This record gives sequence, C-alpha cells and structure tokens, in this order.
Amino acid sequence: MASNPVILSGKPPALFRSAAFTFSRANLTTPSSYVFHCNHRKILSREVAFRVFGRNGFRVEATDSGVGGGYGGSDSGGNGGGGGGGGGDDGGNKWSFLSWYLSLLEAHPVLTKAVTSALLTFVGDLTCQVLIDQVPSLDLKRVSLFTFLGMALVGPTLHFWYLYLSKLVTMTGASGAFIRLIIDQFIFAPAFIGVFLSTLVTLEGRPAQVLPKLQQEWVSSVIANWQLWIPFQFLNFLFVPQQFQVLAANFIALVWNVILSYKAHKVVAT
Repeated sequence: MASNPVILSGKPPALFRSAAFTFSRANLTTPSSYVFHCNHRKILSREVAFRVFGRNGFRVEATDSGVGGGYGGSDSGGNGGGGGGGGGDDGGNKWSFLSWYLSLLEAHPVLTKAVTSALLTFVGDLTCQVLIDQVPSLDLKRVSLFTFLGMALVGPTLHFWYLYLSKLVTMTGASGAFIRLIIDQFIFAPAFIGVFLSTLVTLEGRPAQVLPKLQQEWVSSVIANWQLWIPFQFLNFLFVPQQFQVLAANFIALVWNVILSYKAHKVVAT
C-alpha cells in the first residue's frame, strides 16, 4: 500500500468537507482513523485515511496504489504542509505540482512565500504599466524595485504577521475570524501600506516626496485595501489554515498589486 502522509491542522478544511467527499469510520490500525471517498470523476477510486493526532492535527494517507496525493499543512503556525504526488493523468500532475509547492512551504516557508510574493508583485506592476499607465516602454527600474519589495518586505512580513496573529487570536469559527479581520485590516494594514509606500518612494530616489505621497495616496490606498481585502480576508481567516493564508492572499494580491502600483507611482500633485 502506497502511503503519502500529510499533516493537517484542526478539523478537515472546507475543501474536504464539501459534497465531493464522503466520510466514514474505518477499521484501520488505530481506533481514531477515518476514511473518505473522493466522488470526483477523475479520482473516483481514491480512498484516503485520516489518522487523528490529538486535538490539533490529523494525517492523510492515500491508500490506493499507483496514484497518490495530499493536501494540507502542519498545525505549527508558519510551516506549510507537504504532500506526495504521482499518477499518470492530468489530475495527478496537478496534485504533484501542489505537493511540490507544499513541500517547499514546509521546508522553506519564508523563502517560498517571499519568492511567491515577488512573482506576484512583478506581474502586478507589469500589468499596471501596460494596461493602466500605458507607458510607451517598460520602466525596468520601477518593476525591479516593486518586485524587490515584494520579496524582501511583503512576503516575509505577512508570513510572520499571520503567524503572530494566529497565536494572538486563538478563537475558532466566525468569531475568531472576525477578530483577526479587525486587527489585520484596521491596525496592521494601514501601517503596512504606509511603510510600503514610504519605502518604495525612498528606494526610487525620491525621499523628499515621502510625506507628500502619504498625504495624497495613503487614505485612498487604505480605503481601496478595505474594499478589496475585508470580504476576502474574512473568508481567508475562517476557512483557510494559517500556514496557507499568505498563499491564498497572494492570489487576490494580483489585483491589489496593480492598484498599489498605480497608487505608488501616481504623480504627486504640487
């Protein structure tokens, strides 16, 4: 039997509690083992065992031979989960890629999130230059600095912030998600936007424009942040395990990075 374990936090996330999976008690090697059957047409034959580890974690083991896969993360805040992958179809390849990425999160959480943020800020600024600013030629210095901040500032900062926030607010469910949302959006986000704008303007060689830039763009940037992130972050805190929250947020960050790039490079009125 091919076994491909992954540690997940708490109860199964919403992904596993959907209609795509059927849970049942199993007579496995331990009394606290469960199995679920995936009803998806491409992996109908999969059977996966959930082996509970105390209150905060359980193990996923693929019990079919030849096709393995896993999804999840550790219950220690900050390290992503790992999962194996194999298989000969497109679905297996997708799970293999996800497993590879999750293994990087587990082995190098800060670096992986930093590189991911760098790629997304790179795409965000390119999109802003081409589609919004419609520049005649790309400003390579601008995109390089924006990407550098994504790697050196955004990814690592968000990693440690979400880790701290998960330890600060230990309540579960909607009430815990709401409290984390309030702290994140009304304390951390306004301060971090100010730091980002100030740092970017300084690195671009315009330190004298830091204060005028903040006076012109900070409030509107914070409001735009609230409009985009508050609905998403509530769902993020409610349904996504802590170690995957930066990863989930990075997809919405594709849109946010375009907005932030536009705000950061808007000409300061004199």
